[in-house]
Amino acid sequence: MLRETIRSLAEAKIAPHAAAVDEEARFPREALDALVASDLHAVHVPEEYGGAGADALATVIVIEEVARVCASSSLIPAVNKLGSLPVILSGSEDLKKKYLGPLAKGDAMFSYALSEPDAGSDAAGMKTKAVRDGDFWVLNGVKRWITNAGESEYYTVMAVTDPEKRSKGISAFVVEKSDEGVSFGAPEKKLGIKGSPTREVYLDNVRIPADRMIGEEGTGFATAMKTLDHTRITIAAQALGIAQGALDYAKGYVQERKQFGKPIGDFQGIQFMLADMAMKLEAARQLTYSAAAKSERLDGDLTFFGAAAKCFASDVAMEVTTDAVQLLGGYGYTRDYPVERMMRDAKITQIYEGTNQVQRIVMARNLP
Repeated sequence: MLRETIRSLAEAKIAPHAAAVDEEARFPREALDALVASDLHAVHVPEEYGGAGADALATVIVIEEVARVCASSSLIPAVNKLGSLPVILSGSEDLKKKYLGPLAKGDAMFSYALSEPDAGSDAAGMKTKAVRDGDFWVLNGVKRWITNAGESEYYTVMAVTDPEKRSKGISAFVVEKSDEGVSFGAPEKKLGIKGSPTREVYLDNVRIPADRMIGEEGTGFATAMKTLDHTRITIAAQALGIAQGALDYAKGYVQERKQFGKPIGDFQGIQFMLADMAMKLEAARQLTYSAAAKSERLDGDLTFFGAAAKCFASDVAMEVTTDAVQLLGGYGYTRDYPVERMMRDAKITQIYEGTNQVQRIVMARNLP
């Protein structure tokens, strides 16, 4: 039922704007409005804070179905989970009440600020600092590659509170867009997901109350890594959706397109391509859903399965979308057809929330 509901919403309210959102590189306001109206913009927020209380698998299905028609729009539910999960996992009860309520209502979005110009895969090498000043913390630094920056009201920001301790000297804070000293860089000009703004976040003597620290001092990096164990699965879901959209389109196209007097879908070479695409996509889906179940149960092998799902599904998405472009021939290469957009959108799923090379390191260190 959930899949049917979100699919019909996505096809009616989100799909018609997907090409324009990509072409104009603008935030998909129509998608946000439609998702908020149906209470699907942040389904993971627990019921006690006004949310839908959806489990990890339901959240995956929402993201997958939105990504099937528009990858940029799927980053609304995905990044709302990424940004707010540190608060859910480690935040005080007061912090949860203050920030999860507006998120659940659709009054605010939540972004995640971990990466920096010199701290990508080596996130523990960050330079952003937070210095205690009485009942306040003062933050200074630059965060880079922040998804939905400028659109989101709230930001989970990781900052160094004790430079001597490396990863154990990093703490997490909630920063608000309206805090004095918060500003944003120009949107990056990207290959894909053009409807989701990616910008730098500048923190210039941002003074925030001490109770906006998420968890204890020095636990921020551990919270950040624990968050990614859960949210990598949402990127796997996004990859699944993009791949499914490309496969569905290609499947329809090969029945219509005639060469040598018959539909090209009648040729075995084409059939084998479609069979491989569908087989790999289904394998990625089963791995992703299994990882989502582990996320819900907090299984001990979640770290391996989250990394495996993200890595495998994103590699499959890149392969399936590339093949979809091939199946459409010259048309696949034009912007009149959606598969070239899907191919461009798929690429980022191999890069963000930890590159697939880093996922393989994570898997190797956590072999089940």
